[in-house]
Amino acid sequence: MLEKMEVLDVDKVIEEFEEISKNAERVQRETLKKILEENGCAEYLQKLGLNGRTDPDSFKACVPLVTHKDLEPYIQRVADGDNSLVLTGKPITTISLSSGTTQGKPKFVPWNDELMETTLQIYRTSYAFRNREFPISNGKALQFNYSSKQSKTSGGLAAGTATTNVFRNARFKNAMRAMLSQSCSPDEVIFGSDFHQSLYCHLLCGLIFWDEIQFVSSTFAHSIVYAFRTFEQEWEELCANIRDGDLTSRITAPSIRNAMSKLLKPNPELAELIHNKCSGLSVNNWYGLIPELFPNAKYIYGIMTGSMEPYLTKLRHYAADLPLLSADYGSSEGWIGANVNPKLPPELATYAVLPQIGYFEFIPLSGNVGNLEQDKEESTSLYMEPKPVGLTEVKLDEEYEIIVTNVAGLYRYRLGDVVKVTGFHNSTPELKFVCRRNLMLTINIDKNTEKDLQLSVEAAAKLIAEEKLELVDFTSHVDVTTDPGHYVIFWEVSGQASEALLQECCNCLDRSFVDAGYVSSRKVKAIGPLELRVVQRGTFHKILEHYLGLGSAVSQFKTPRCVGAANNMVLQILCNNVAQCYFSTAFG
Repeated sequence: MLEKMEVLDVDKVIEEFEEISKNAERVQRETLKKILEENGCAEYLQKLGLNGRTDPDSFKACVPLVTHKDLEPYIQRVADGDNSLVLTGKPITTISLSSGTTQGKPKFVPWNDELMETTLQIYRTSYAFRNREFPISNGKALQFNYSSKQSKTSGGLAAGTATTNVFRNARFKNAMRAMLSQSCSPDEVIFGSDFHQSLYCHLLCGLIFWDEIQFVSSTFAHSIVYAFRTFEQEWEELCANIRDGDLTSRITAPSIRNAMSKLLKPNPELAELIHNKCSGLSVNNWYGLIPELFPNAKYIYGIMTGSMEPYLTKLRHYAADLPLLSADYGSSEGWIGANVNPKLPPELATYAVLPQIGYFEFIPLSGNVGNLEQDKEESTSLYMEPKPVGLTEVKLDEEYEIIVTNVAGLYRYRLGDVVKVTGFHNSTPELKFVCRRNLMLTINIDKNTEKDLQLSVEAAAKLIAEEKLELVDFTSHVDVTTDPGHYVIFWEVSGQASEALLQECCNCLDRSFVDAGYVSSRKVKAIGPLELRVVQRGTFHKILEHYLGLGSAVSQFKTPRCVGAANNMVLQILCNNVAQCYFSTAFG
């Protein structure tokens, strides 16, 4: 007898969130009290002299603000197998690995069952609000999920990316079932060791269940765009597999072949249908690809803010009129907020903080996003700054750096994200992600953030769009080996652009950095002309492969937007694949 499926009561979830968000200050105090009661016996907190106190004032007085570098010795001891209560009241048994795209190597972050529960709370909350606006039926989801292989630390702890730790947790699959969001792909595809084989089979499963797909998703927008760029190249072979019922010989993993053999049966009618659709789509540069292939899909879902915004143009091309819904706000260190306004376009997406999943503080920035120099990013004592304020003390339209205290051993942890308060959901703030605080282009008195870089690139990319060319991806670097130093922007372009056009793009990039410190430094030649380096096709794919080789998962991959000295291997890949160079003449 089949077990009855329990479907999430979305009205109840929304009702609970409304109640919690009305009492955010009280819930924050209770959350901090619970975290400190459960973990007060940990060595780290014992040393700080809390002596059992759990109130916010005592906590702030005793516990310092920290970065990952400050906690690294404690986390390393846990990873090395220290079974004592180092950071938490119960031993940590799993380590999460950050994507590594910021610093060039993954960071170790503690992971536990309590953190998994906060993940599910975020998922349930955002799903409830999403499903109220865009209801889905009990079909399937085309989810481009990839789980990197879990490894072992030197102390025998399981280690994997945050997404891997989530996907491999039994509670995740149960939660997806309750949210009518089961993947159309079998586990063997999700957990396959070869990303390319998994991607091919994700696409194949999507086509097999083409009329049941309710939505298309991945952790990041980049993965969805990458998947359908791949589809453009592979569609004919996919059709042949469906027509004959035989999986391509390029899929060599026995577990994947076995799982796919249970789904793939000869279906010439479906193959012809897809072939006819794709023949028409290819003539129209694949515009509207997703709704054409999956006519019952209600939306496309994934993280689309921050470093993912540059992929929205291509994603909208594939989506046509299908809504793009930005997923929730979090990091490898834990979750912060849920998207409770899913109708907003991704560029305007905001995230309501869940007061019950952690204790949150905010350092006011007053417009000085760049007062934390890049080479000091891991220090906590080299500069003066305002005192952090509580969750309900933030002010509308102000920018802050987030401080997180979570359920897995991070106390007053500087996340490094800059957010803007755009409103309030009852008494909990709604945040808009602005940028990473440490991702700075700076040489002299100039301070340009990731957002400034993105705006500059968007302005210049419009010039190549007029010639029917696309910007595939981009990153930047500060070159101080020259005198004076200068900005370097790396571009990968979809086709061949004329030298005159690329020179114009280079000048546009330079002019579009409007930071007063940059403009004045350029005018007096304290900063040299901006350099545009156009790289060969496939260069950013090589960067992806580099991170996969480090153990990162595709679902967690983000192109680094500023490649610093610590990211030497990525810089080497970029420099080894430069096809053309241009220097700006915008300032004479």
